[in-house]
Amino acid sequence: MKVLMVNGSSNLKGCTFTALTEVGMALEKQGIDYEIFQLGPRPIRDCIGCGKCHEGKCIFNDDDVNRFVEMAQEADGFIFGSPVYYAHPSGRLLSFLDRVFYCSTTAAKHPFNFKPAAAVVSARRGGTTASFDVINKYFTIAMMPIVASSYWNMVHGNSPDEVKQDAEGLQTMRNIGVNMAWMLKNIEAGKNSGIPMPEVERTQRTNFIR
Repeated sequence: MKVLMVNGSSNLKGCTFTALTEVGMALEKQGIDYEIFQLGPRPIRDCIGCGKCHEGKCIFNDDDVNRFVEMAQEADGFIFGSPVYYAHPSGRLLSFLDRVFYCSTTAAKHPFNFKPAAAVVSARRGGTTASFDVINKYFTIAMMPIVASSYWNMVHGNSPDEVKQDAEGLQTMRNIGVNMAWMLKNIEAGKNSGIPMPEVERTQRTNFIR
């Protein structure tokens, strides 16, 4: 089994990466592989609501959205990480998530449904819980079980070295990894025992017309 992580920071080896790596080491101790998908400093387009993704993929091919959706098909769980900017996740991560999750609704096989997910945020000081809440909303509309930890999924520090001094934050990251592994193993055990995945109604769309 494999967990696909997203580093929503333009800093490839910064505080968010440090937090995700701590989760990853805990996953590996539980026998779960992981990969960190770096958004990096390249520009990421926002969704323009063109609807072209209903034909199979996002219209824009100059960034990594379509590639990530393909990779997501094979992943068993997800962790999306972001630095905190003005009490919200990075703009690049939000643009990425808007397009990734909207494209996924039209995929022949939904890459996210019923796969566990967690949000991780890093900040020098404040704005963490607001940012954490924003990312979690993507999971709840995609029927993804949310992986909890022993505290809010955050680390504090203005540099990777400072994050490494946040003993409670790093402990929280390790517990995310342990809990993610536990959830993945239970889902796999359920499948092996013949418990089917839920069948979900998708036909109703309420549109009020005056």
